[in-house]
Order: sequence, then C-alpha cells, then structure tokens
Amino acid sequence: MSAHTKSLQRPGSWRLYLAHRLSGLALAFFLPLHFLVLGQALTGAAPLQTLLDVTRTPAVRVLEWAVVVALAAHLAAGIRVLCIEFLAWHALQKTLSTLAIAFTTLFGLAYLLVLIR
Repeated sequence: MSAHTKSLQRPGSWRLYLAHRLSGLALAFFLPLHFLVLGQALTGAAPLQTLLDVTRTPAVRVLEWAVVVALAAHLAAGIRVLCIEFLAWHALQKTLSTLAIAFTTLFGLAYLLVLIR
C-alpha cells in the first residue's frame, strides 16, 4: 500500500483530501468567469459597470465569500500535502490537518467580516 493511500486512511484526512479536490474544482469554475469580467473592462466602462452592479447583490456576495473560502481551503490543504510528501511529516498529519482547518476557518471569518461592513 502506498504512503498516499495509508495517509488517506487516517481519521479526517480524507475530508481534507476531498476539500482540496472540490476547492480546486470551484476555483477552476471561477477563474474563467473572473477573466470574462476582466475582459469586459477592455470593451468599455459601461459593460464593466453592468457586471460590477451585479456583484453587489447578496447572492453574488455569498458566492464571492465561498470562492475566498475555497481558495483558503485549497491553499491550506495543498501546503499540508506538500509537507507530508516532501518533508515526510506523516507523524504530524493530525496537527497539519487541524492547522489547515483553522487557517481556512479564520480566513473565511475574516473575509465575512469585510463583506458585512
């Protein structure tokens, strides 16, 4: 059995594995839309302003928060994977998992405070 398969058998590890994959997919869907909006800036101010007005709706604010949380989750889980793969920190996997979850939660809450203001 490979080290990667063994690491997925640890409690909670598969959740971070899944979070890393799903957050990557969320970012893959977001980036083309983001580039589309940036491309509207090249065509003129009016089309860009129309799209920016849409971003002020509550539904888009919630989606924006979800993208920021997905980015934080992807970053934290990715750093965890890099530490396990390249630094052989298998014994510290539970601690790394907890730190990844804490980082994502704190980052998400901080951004939520920014959106509420």
